[in-house]
Amino acid sequence: MTSTGENQPARHQEVGHKSLLQSDALYQYILETSVYPREPESMKELREVTAKHPWNLMTTSADEGQFLNMLLKLINAKNTMEIGVYTGYSLLATALALPDDGKILAMDINRENYELGLPIIEKAGVAHKIDFKEGPALPVLDQMIEDGKYHGTFDFIFVDADKDNYLNYHKRLIDLVKIGGLIGYDNTLWNGSVVAPPDAPLRKYVRYYRDFVLELNKALAVDPKIEICQLPVGDGITLCRRIS
Repeated sequence: MTSTGENQPARHQEVGHKSLLQSDALYQYILETSVYPREPESMKELREVTAKHPWNLMTTSADEGQFLNMLLKLINAKNTMEIGVYTGYSLLATALALPDDGKILAMDINRENYELGLPIIEKAGVAHKIDFKEGPALPVLDQMIEDGKYHGTFDFIFVDADKDNYLNYHKRLIDLVKIGGLIGYDNTLWNGSVVAPPDAPLRKYVRYYRDFVLELNKALAVDPKIEICQLPVGDGITLCRRIS
């Protein structure tokens, strides 16, 4: 749900939706006209399975999944990384976009959620592209940097994980993504709370992570190593193109 107040009803009926649009009808129009008719059957199945999970708000929205899938094709991505997998909707969107020999290093602290979607990913014929690692991502990133052979090797990296570590991720990922490659940070508009007044009645988790999201947005805006584009897709996604 995207309402920021504790007792306010959600504007949208979509389970797990992350739309910042003020009009429920407009968001439904986008989904029903442009997203759902083109959604691969495997992604639809995974979306419906995820909708039954108690943490379904964590999932990537269908319109953002469509956006990621096209973006990856446009940049001809082959070697990618995903930090924060949940049941794997954005992971499946990525895997379907990559060539048959494409690779995704996928990291999440919860293998059980990933395995909920894995049979659908396997049925779609793309599981061979995924290298899933359970556990915190930062130690893995530190090891990759120490190894030296992974610098500038990733075409695309998608981060949808612990917001309080986004800046820590960025400090490492900027070395691992290639020059001209992209990093996508999800939830950078954080339920619209980034413009909420200090005394706004925010949900506890929204209030807790808001300052970290604000800090990230400020840092990305002045980072000389990247060009950025922040889009109001889903819950806000900031694309960072490494330029140096």
